[in-house]
Amino acid sequence: MKVTEEINLTTINDRFYQPNDIKDALQTIQKLFNSYTDAPLTPELLAYHQKLVHQLETNLLPLAQQNHDQLRRDQINSMITVMQDWLKLRLSGQVFNGKMQHFKFVSKAQPQFKRRVHKIRGGQNHRASRH
Repeated sequence: MKVTEEINLTTINDRFYQPNDIKDALQTIQKLFNSYTDAPLTPELLAYHQKLVHQLETNLLPLAQQNHDQLRRDQINSMITVMQDWLKLRLSGQVFNGKMQHFKFVSKAQPQFKRRVHKIRGGQNHRASRH
């Protein structure tokens, strides 16, 4: 019976993700945030979103301040503002047209140009792009 209790305890402890450092935690929160930006608003989603923002404010920001890491503090603050802006937009019925990348807001409305490189006469220095 002790063996089953130990197995159950290890599966419970391994169930939650433990980040290695602040950057790892920020990347995880960024990935989670990007996964639900277009989802319909539900009370569960709002509670989950508030939980993530609370994690940033109460756990990661004091840890970055304690380590005197100005870069991480700026990244955490920008993530908090992007997440709060997302909440304001979604509650007002507007669309959040973007995502979080490198801990900042990146708009999806940026034009992306297709570029196909056409080699002219095989010279690698002489390339033309045809659109």
